[in-house]
Amino acid sequence: MDESMDDKITVKEAAAGNAGKNPLYPVFLKLDQLETLLVGAGNVGLEKLQSLLSNSPDAKVTIVAPQVKEELRRLAIKHPGCRIVERVFETEDLSGKDLAILATDNHKLHETIRLQADDRGVLLNVADTPALCDFYLGSIVQKGSLKLAISTNGKSPTAAKRIKEVLNQSLPGELDEVIENLHQVRNRMNGNFESKVKKLNDITRVLVEDRNAAGERKWKKIATYSVAGFALMLVGHFFLSYVPFRELGNSSLELVRSLDKNFPWMVLAGFLAQMVDGATSMGYGVTSSIILMSANVPPAAISGSIHTAEMFASGASGYSHYKFGNVNKKLFKALLIPGVLGAILGAFLLVKFGESHIRYIRPIMAAYTFVLGIKIFINAFRAVTAKKKFRRHGLLAGLGGFFDSFGGGGWGPIVTSTLITKGRTPRYVVGSVSLTEFFVTLASALTFFTLIGVQHWQVILALIIGGLLAAPIAAKLSGKLPRKTSFILLGIIVIVWSLIILVKAIR
Repeated sequence: MDESMDDKITVKEAAAGNAGKNPLYPVFLKLDQLETLLVGAGNVGLEKLQSLLSNSPDAKVTIVAPQVKEELRRLAIKHPGCRIVERVFETEDLSGKDLAILATDNHKLHETIRLQADDRGVLLNVADTPALCDFYLGSIVQKGSLKLAISTNGKSPTAAKRIKEVLNQSLPGELDEVIENLHQVRNRMNGNFESKVKKLNDITRVLVEDRNAAGERKWKKIATYSVAGFALMLVGHFFLSYVPFRELGNSSLELVRSLDKNFPWMVLAGFLAQMVDGATSMGYGVTSSIILMSANVPPAAISGSIHTAEMFASGASGYSHYKFGNVNKKLFKALLIPGVLGAILGAFLLVKFGESHIRYIRPIMAAYTFVLGIKIFINAFRAVTAKKKFRRHGLLAGLGGFFDSFGGGGWGPIVTSTLITKGRTPRYVVGSVSLTEFFVTLASALTFFTLIGVQHWQVILALIIGGLLAAPIAAKLSGKLPRKTSFILLGIIVIVWSLIILVKAIR
């Protein structure tokens, strides 16, 4: 008995504490299972009907009015649950109704209906007359499955609409995907206690990942600032060293005429190289280096030019992979720092020791990747089996970054090939390695720029243009390729690249 009295006192105290505040209890109604009456079919009636049908298209609504706005009539015809009665309101219109909404300019009629609705137990909403209302129609915010209703207890509809606009702009578009994932986890929560605990941990992990989503996007800011700073350095270098200012004064077309006659072919080479690299995370450096080697460019200048151009293309490719959901964030973090350090070391040693040592490194790397290519090609025709997790990501990324800078290419063949042969999913390997490649090439390009400057700017420009055009297409292709096709394509590319390097080393 005492416990019951305590409960009553608590309720009273809570009610007293809410005095002057909004005491409304929000409820979401299934209007397709209720009968709704709308009195009035003018502008206000149209606004109320639009609100009802936009949230519940199958709502059962009877509209009573002597005159019906044509726009309201067209809207009602599109919804089978709506019925129009063209006459003045009669008391019997309330019979069998659960809710009634009054949207006329006749205040006396509203007061009369208020009394009649009380007798029949019908809940009432009267436009712009809070004192006569049993319930309010709040401003509604909807993002997929999430729906929020906002009410100021009839005091300020303008404030409610403003809050609605702010929430619509603030809530992320991918929120519905998160809710759907949580719903699926919830439906699968059955079985023993340990299984349920695991599912709860999955829910917690999803929530934590969503909370930290803003932090995960910081890499894009870092990439943007890095590219902007390096681009300014390049622009300054080009203008001070290569732009013929005197000729520009005579004709703006002289710069175009000064381009190499093979410039369009170089653009095509950059496009094809990036298509292969963006879709499989390898092959860009190989394709580009063949063009530069045919022009007898020194090894340091070859690697420096490739990485300068590849930095922009890999940035576009990495962003495209991130946008299409091809990036494993944990794998990206494990590869990032070791890959950058390896690239810096490789660039420094290449400039320091020149061509004499590279002839020994390339055949070893090519033999290694040749074996990996054969394994990938064979795995394309094998059933997927669970394999032991590969844990030496740091060492792998460091070697890949080093060989990429020192040999003019090899990040993709070494890192991507190894991870895929260890049982990783090709789509996420390609996306994560492509995103990491931007930071690896950025570190390599900055090192070469600091030590030897920028050489062969026309080649760099052509490769940049072709690569930027191909990056989004290649990233989209990566998400669509079947497992078998990806393995075959990767295997062929690695084998061909390895054979090219081995043949050149023998000659």
